[in-house]
Amino acid sequence: MARSLGRICKGFQRLGSLSSIQTQLRQPSTSVSVSVRGTTLIRTMVQALPSLFSSKPRDFSLPNSSWGSEMMQLYEHYNSQCEVETEGGEKQEGPWRRLPSYNRLLKYATGGVYLSKIIQSKARLFTRNIRDPGAAFEYVLFVNSEEQKCVCVFQAGHLLEGPPGHVHGGAIATMIDTVTGTHATILSGPVMTANLNINYRSPIPLGSTVLLESSLDKKEGRKTFISCKVTSSDGSKLHTETTALFLSINFSHLLLGE
Repeated sequence: MARSLGRICKGFQRLGSLSSIQTQLRQPSTSVSVSVRGTTLIRTMVQALPSLFSSKPRDFSLPNSSWGSEMMQLYEHYNSQCEVETEGGEKQEGPWRRLPSYNRLLKYATGGVYLSKIIQSKARLFTRNIRDPGAAFEYVLFVNSEEQKCVCVFQAGHLLEGPPGHVHGGAIATMIDTVTGTHATILSGPVMTANLNINYRSPIPLGSTVLLESSLDKKEGRKTFISCKVTSSDGSKLHTETTALFLSINFSHLLLGE
């Protein structure tokens, strides 16, 4: 795979951009006629494109063997509300929707002069950069658009230790930023975190499952104000309270490095 990616990137650099390839792909012929040296390489590159970009990435929000009983119970509780049965026995969308989660926010490279940079990048989403199940951030998000709420079931792995036997405050802040940021993005489109005000009320035992509940406070122009609380899985103990501010941005600025 690495060798194929290298060939593809070199081919794109020779052509200058992906647009000339895309023009040829729209033609009925299965071959690509490019007036440059190395036509065979370009043909191989184009034939490899569909398999490279259509492969299904791993969805980290689905249950795995590391999930404890509390994690599974909360997951099943919200997942069961993603689809409901009517009186007539038909299935329809419920109030909640599970959000898939991958190791990059940008799951697929989609062309442009920055394609080779994206392919070669080793960047990984911070909360998904450890593949060992249960070692760090195990979580799943559900969103309720009608109530403008988002919830996250989070199980803290052994690599997130701060105070002995408890979760690091920075790891908790990471999850709060992830949940509130995702919620703000659903409400307002692409956003960047402007402010997180976190009050830590009680420590979270390492390995335990907690529930993060995010709700919209208000929207003012480019600003989206979110509140979030972290509680024990049964809601009996409050671990943190947070207010967050997000600013809407043009997503192209991130892709183009502007």
